[in-house]
Amino acid sequence: MTPGGRHLVLVGLMGAGKTTVGNRSAQQLDRAFVDTDDIVEALAGMRVAELFAIAGGEAKFRDFEHQAVADACASPAPLVISTGGGAVVDAENRNRLAAAGFVVWLRAPVDVLATRLADDSDRPLLAGDAPASLSRLLALREHIYEAVADVAIDTQERSVDDVVTAVVDAYCGVTQ
Repeated sequence: MTPGGRHLVLVGLMGAGKTTVGNRSAQQLDRAFVDTDDIVEALAGMRVAELFAIAGGEAKFRDFEHQAVADACASPAPLVISTGGGAVVDAENRNRLAAAGFVVWLRAPVDVLATRLADDSDRPLLAGDAPASLSRLLALREHIYEAVADVAIDTQERSVDDVVTAVVDAYCGVTQ
């Protein structure tokens, strides 16, 4: 049994598994998957890393991200939405996500996230010391993730299939 018109929204730090879990959850729920970073890239006409590298950098990215969240949430068809890790920092984004969907915070310890992202050179906010950057981002965002999420699901030491099952079960159980 799947819920009606609410989106399933995944939030959390980079490396938590939002894109992978989102894709698989969408397949299981038989609905479309949308990653707000993909929408940003379409709106900007360039990759996120390139956007960060130009004048305006992160601020310009956040402007596009704000529009991407609005566009995804406005979909009349229920979606699975994966947000960028910092999308929830914006209060309007948080309100929009919470109003339009069931929000799941995917979380894992910083050392696990850093290991998952070790070979990913396309993350502008991780330039330099990735564990230190992730620790800083977690300290800034943890209370926000907690406040916006309907449920938090740990991804450490769990298979993707196990996390997907937990996400879909939480989504279907709470919104029935």
